[in-house]
Amino acid sequence: MATTITMPQLGETVTEGTVAQWLKKIGDSVDKYEDFVEVSTDKVNAGVPSPVTGTIRELLVKEGETVATGTPIAVIDEVGAAPDAAEAAPAPAHAEAPAPANAAPSGNGAAAAAANAAASPAVRRLAREHRVDIRTLRGSGANGRVTADDVLAAARAVVSTAPPARSAPAAPPPVPSPGRTSTYAQPARGTLIPLTQARRIIAERMVESRHTAPHAWSMVEIDVTGAWDWRVREKDLFERETGYKLTLMPFFIRAVVESLNVFPLMNAKFVPATDGGQPAIYVNEAVNIGIAIGLPTNLVVPVIKNADQLSIKGIAIAAGELIDKARKGKLGVDELAGGTFTVNNNGANGSWASAPIINAGQAGIVTMESVIKKLVVRDDDTIAIRRMMNSCLSLDHRVVDGYVASGFLAELKRRLEAMRPQAEL
Repeated sequence: MATTITMPQLGETVTEGTVAQWLKKIGDSVDKYEDFVEVSTDKVNAGVPSPVTGTIRELLVKEGETVATGTPIAVIDEVGAAPDAAEAAPAPAHAEAPAPANAAPSGNGAAAAAANAAASPAVRRLAREHRVDIRTLRGSGANGRVTADDVLAAARAVVSTAPPARSAPAAPPPVPSPGRTSTYAQPARGTLIPLTQARRIIAERMVESRHTAPHAWSMVEIDVTGAWDWRVREKDLFERETGYKLTLMPFFIRAVVESLNVFPLMNAKFVPATDGGQPAIYVNEAVNIGIAIGLPTNLVVPVIKNADQLSIKGIAIAAGELIDKARKGKLGVDELAGGTFTVNNNGANGSWASAPIINAGQAGIVTMESVIKKLVVRDDDTIAIRRMMNSCLSLDHRVVDGYVASGFLAELKRRLEAMRPQAEL
């Protein structure tokens, strides 16, 4: 019996996946629960186990191709199972040979063109970027599906037939030094670094977010002396009890979630029109804070779920666990899904101001910049040395205007500046 394997849904918000690498080839045997393909999403890379023991009959999706969840990707012949009735019966004498995948649509013009135009959202985006009419392409993927290779081939064909431009010639591509290679984690001069699947997806998502959501930016300076002193008083005991270091971030996140409760539009997202409906703004019920973590080869944003229900200590423990898992490469799919707002600690590397790109599907991302000792003129006209920090907010202008964004930053500043060493975190 043949078992068809479909693209799994690796997370509640994931709608598509990319076949990063086939671990088996046609004809190979595979055991039940053995990984036979590696799938990448914008969240995580994961191996997909076989649900049966058998032999790989078909691989329906090419490496590097992105398809929607639920799309058939492989067929496995189960060991010991009887052959399908359709396979056991001889083909009718008058049966026609199947047309090749790249054959032009015939008789059923409109239906064939519609079938060939089937493509994943990533492929459709690629077609728009290269100004290729996807409806004219002959799909080479499974069931006539249009793939990224089809789009790029069409784009190259247009370029090759176009008249020569009168502008100055383009610069030649960089030529890597012979015999030298490097990686993202260990870059070397004069080399080309191949993009991993994760880095390719990060690049696509960042471009998509920047081109889709109209970004606006604002910044406020915050006196975090009280929060800093509170952290210093608690950090040694906290580390002995939990094993995690106490940073300023959980204090900041606590002020963020309190401010989101006052300005819930910052915890919303823009919903485009679908199926003839109207675009809308959805205000998230949960407050799930993503924390951006830069790794040597990757960027991940694990999520503290229901952060508004946690104390500063609870947020610190949750963040410590996620950061530890991220550095060990042990984050699960669910820990990377469901974020409604993101916090980025750029100040850890000495940044003074930044304009981060919004995580797709959110209305904003706010940064913690470097904490710097400064001479400050206070409200009573005295001068004091205080610990000051900038906080920068990027916002989706489709969801919120400057009035809401500036109000959120003012509330964040007020709550952080009100923090003082207290009895408990």
